[in-house]
Amino acid sequence: MTDKLELDPGRTALLIMDYQVDIVARLGDAHPHLLERVGAVLDAARRAGMRVVYVAVGFRPGYPEISARNQTFAPVVSTGAFLAGPGAKIHASVAPLPDEVVVQKHRVSAFFGTDLDMILRANGIETLVLCGIATSGVVLSTLRYAADSDYRVVVIEDGCADADPAVHRSLIDKVFPRQARVVHAELSDGGSVPR
Repeated sequence: MTDKLELDPGRTALLIMDYQVDIVARLGDAHPHLLERVGAVLDAARRAGMRVVYVAVGFRPGYPEISARNQTFAPVVSTGAFLAGPGAKIHASVAPLPDEVVVQKHRVSAFFGTDLDMILRANGIETLVLCGIATSGVVLSTLRYAADSDYRVVVIEDGCADADPAVHRSLIDKVFPRQARVVHAELSDGGSVPR
């Protein structure tokens, strides 16, 4: 895109979604500069005065939030994943500051069953900038809900990743532009707000 992206920092929130140690590790070496790019966007958002909100998958001991009928999360019960512990923590490269909100979710979307919408509306947020893992999971689900809720949505293409590059590309090129502005992170100037 050639036109410059204009964001009102006071009405914009950067959502860092599912950037947890175990989830980042699953990507392996397929996205070598992902954390660097998202870290630069995060720094720029903080400098600009944007609200930063983290979204992380998490469950209580015994997984009372997971139904055996849920095809996505039922297999997690036998793994011990996403309980309190090092693997469930947000990756140190993009970790929250003490005053930044962390929303715990129990499903794919950052909105379903959480207080995210209430937090955003209470703070006058109208625009969401999304970074997340996976593009076909939390990013897709969150974008759809946000757009249907009349938020302006910006997706940072290279701040998102998916285990399936073809799915990532298809969503970024064909699906997301219908409801969001898709942009690239800008690292050449030391980490500017997305362009």
